[in-house]
Amino acid sequence: MQSLLLPLLLVLVLAVPLIMSSRKQKKQQAAQQDLQNSLAPGDRVMTTSGLYGTVADTSGDNTIDIEIAPGVVTTWLRLAVREKVEPVVETDEDSVDEEVVTPVTPVTSSDAPAEESIIQSGNGIKDDEPQTTAQVAPPLEHGKK
Repeated sequence: MQSLLLPLLLVLVLAVPLIMSSRKQKKQQAAQQDLQNSLAPGDRVMTTSGLYGTVADTSGDNTIDIEIAPGVVTTWLRLAVREKVEPVVETDEDSVDEEVVTPVTPVTSSDAPAEESIIQSGNGIKDDEPQTTAQVAPPLEHGKK
């Protein structure tokens, strides 16, 4: 009796995780299939490559048309759609917080000589603005040795 207990316990320890993982995988496949079947024009989706777009046409059996920009429609496999996403809705409070109003000051005759000296110097940079030391790298020459 004890000689059968160890192999039975070993099979049980190995079989239970396999059965549980296959059940989880079947549930995920069913959820993905439901998503593919529920796609309709106007739905906002994300593809498996991370591209966001709006479903334009679902008439194909294996393909779907996704509008990625106004007037730009691309054709994708249905299986490439990972999930539906909610469109971003901007509220009035968000737009008010982001607006920054800066007062406009009129140019007086006392400001004019300073502007003229900048124009006459030819560099077009005001003296009080910091100058950068950024440099532009030369273009790479590929394939030339």
